[in-house]
Amino acid sequence: MTLELNQITTIFLSIALLTLGMILVKKVGVLQKFCIPAPVVGGLLFALFATLFKSLGWLEITLDTSLQSLFMLTFFTTIGLGASFKLIKLGGKLLVIYWLACGFLALAQNAIGVSMAYLFDLHPLIGMMAGAVSMEGGHGAATAFGQTLEDLGIQSALSIGIAAATFGLVAGGLVGGPTVKYLITKHNLKPSEKDDEVGGHFEEKEKAIQTDSFFMQILLITFCMAIGTYLGELFSTATGFVLPGYVGAMFVAVLARNIVDRMNPDLIDMKGISLIGDVSLGIFLSMALMSIKLWEVAGLALPLLVIVFIQVVFIVLFSIFVLFRLLGKDYDAAIMVAGFTGHGLGATPNAMANMAAVTERFGPSRKAFLIVPIVGAFLIDVFAMPIIITTINLFN
Repeated sequence: MTLELNQITTIFLSIALLTLGMILVKKVGVLQKFCIPAPVVGGLLFALFATLFKSLGWLEITLDTSLQSLFMLTFFTTIGLGASFKLIKLGGKLLVIYWLACGFLALAQNAIGVSMAYLFDLHPLIGMMAGAVSMEGGHGAATAFGQTLEDLGIQSALSIGIAAATFGLVAGGLVGGPTVKYLITKHNLKPSEKDDEVGGHFEEKEKAIQTDSFFMQILLITFCMAIGTYLGELFSTATGFVLPGYVGAMFVAVLARNIVDRMNPDLIDMKGISLIGDVSLGIFLSMALMSIKLWEVAGLALPLLVIVFIQVVFIVLFSIFVLFRLLGKDYDAAIMVAGFTGHGLGATPNAMANMAAVTERFGPSRKAFLIVPIVGAFLIDVFAMPIIITTINLFN
């Protein structure tokens, strides 16, 4: 028996699963501890039941996910609109070092993923899906680029990316705290007495979202989406280099944000843009996860776990012996390592959870809480996206 859900029913189901995920994350301590995203919880539950029903021969469910790309495009555009160059100046030298380290990590993760794919006799782009795409990129990038690779003929790329991102997310929550505790204990680190000099600069004034302002944010987002997708198509046609539309939209949004900042800084309301981005991300992730075919990745479980394990070992060693030293070998550097392992293997909320857990015990670090969210939320993609796209074109 086959059950076909139309476009509207699929959107309803994705929102229902997202809501279910939110409830479960609040109720189940383990999910909250590791900062597992609500759409991942709801979407994977549905995928598990769909796989069970299919394997038992009871029911096969088909979904109309044609609107998934629209929500994905919207999310990446909101990320671009958050990338203000003023924030880079605010973070100073440490932000640039941390940012460059994230760029190097993306390169190293892709190198590890592709190398291990050759070792397991898999397509190199399958290895990339267990590299920077799913590790540093998280579920959002894994979903976006997974769909792109499937369109290029790489079967099960989406399912593999989601599985690797989930493994990485859990690992990022597990290793961050112990790594930083080791650094703090070994070097006898204490919180900086000058933290107050840094704090307070990145706090935006709370203001209610107004209808006129909200529509202005929608205008900016849709403008960047339209121009970015056209430019992406033109670039791909002219060069033969694959550039997904959402990447073009994100970079147009970066330019638009910094042009608007010079003309009228008050025009952009990041509270409204973040709300649109969060809603879009939730729906598109929920829709993507509920439609993955888990039976397609069952045979790749062992290679995926091995690749993710090596990624975890690499990021821990790099954080302890390289990044910690580059950032100054002080308490703030140790806390930033907690954030680095969090979003380097999972997502920015993972990074924030890691840092919160450590600072609650050892003391505050406002530098870390300024720099890590700025880089992890959007600046990281300025390096990661070109590296991922170049890898796709090299091995496609």
